[in-house]
Amino acid sequence: MKRILITNDDGIAADGIVRLAEAAVKLGEVWIVAPDSQRSAMSHSITLRDSFKAWETDFPVPGVRAFACTGTPADCVRIGVLNILPGKPDTVFSGINHGYNLASDLQYSATVGAAFEAAFQGVHAVAFSEAAKDIRETADGYLDSIIAELIDAPLGENEIYNVNFPGCPLSECRGILRDRNVSSGFIFKDSYDESPAPDGGTVYTVNGLRQPTAEKGTDLRAVMDRYISIGRARNIS
Repeated sequence: MKRILITNDDGIAADGIVRLAEAAVKLGEVWIVAPDSQRSAMSHSITLRDSFKAWETDFPVPGVRAFACTGTPADCVRIGVLNILPGKPDTVFSGINHGYNLASDLQYSATVGAAFEAAFQGVHAVAFSEAAKDIRETADGYLDSIIAELIDAPLGENEIYNVNFPGCPLSECRGILRDRNVSSGFIFKDSYDESPAPDGGTVYTVNGLRQPTAEKGTDLRAVMDRYISIGRARNIS
């Protein structure tokens, strides 16, 4: 029986982590250590000069023990692996993130950062993400089979699996593309809008323009073409 630790960056009450836990309990003993609120774009940051806390909390999936945490997603993995679980997990699942984690955005993603922390702790890890839309049927239709496929799939040192579900109805999904390379491009080309602050200075607000193209064979190209993308990512920092 597998011991599975789940985290995310959208917060412990997010829809995606509930759906991931519902799928994971079919394969083993599930523990959750996740942020108490939104922690997106925190990458692989951890808390060093301050303390943070965690507490056991109710969770809507029967049989799951869940802990909310004031730290980062990577903090959640660290205390889950090192302190909370009664033994080392067999795998860490991170997600399901509300919004793709593809291409150059991987460097910002706390969903992916949490999975990398698991890899650094010597634990098999998979990150799951989907389009920032209300269309979830493709992820829900494929999640069980992809978890079963990847839970024991081999990985190299400091590698994770990164899974992204396209934002389309299940009937329009064209299947799975495996071994996708990480695109060197960007999902969004960012700029910043400026406005005067009431107390002086300038307020900057990010304004992202969606990019229409991506290289063949990449994770970004796959979801643009309505495929599920499965690839490996590696972090040596």
